[in-house]
Amino acid sequence: MTEHRIYSTSFASVYPHYVAKAQRKGRTRAEVDEIIRWLTGYTEKELDAELEKKTSFEDFFGQAPRLNPLRNLITRVVCGVRVEDIEDPLMKEIRYLDKLIDELAKGKAMEKILRK
Repeated sequence: MTEHRIYSTSFASVYPHYVAKAQRKGRTRAEVDEIIRWLTGYTEKELDAELEKKTSFEDFFGQAPRLNPLRNLITRVVCGVRVEDIEDPLMKEIRYLDKLIDELAKGKAMEKILRK
């Protein structure tokens, strides 16, 4: 089975799309960053460094300091696929992030997005 192209894509090349999606709906880059840090455990400085290094999605999630244990509470459909049914661990992490950004763009409160 071939590896998904997104795995080798640099996280930095997709990041501006996450920010733009949020900003189109009146949300901020700071909120996008907060979601990414919540999900992965990166600090602000570490996140900036990963973006600067143009780290691939595979390495970005593979080297994440601490994947949030509450991420398993992220459910429902994103990109036409039910998140909880995704078997590939890396694809699941990517779709978790996609789902959180979708929730942000739809106006959901940060407390609910971060499963507090």
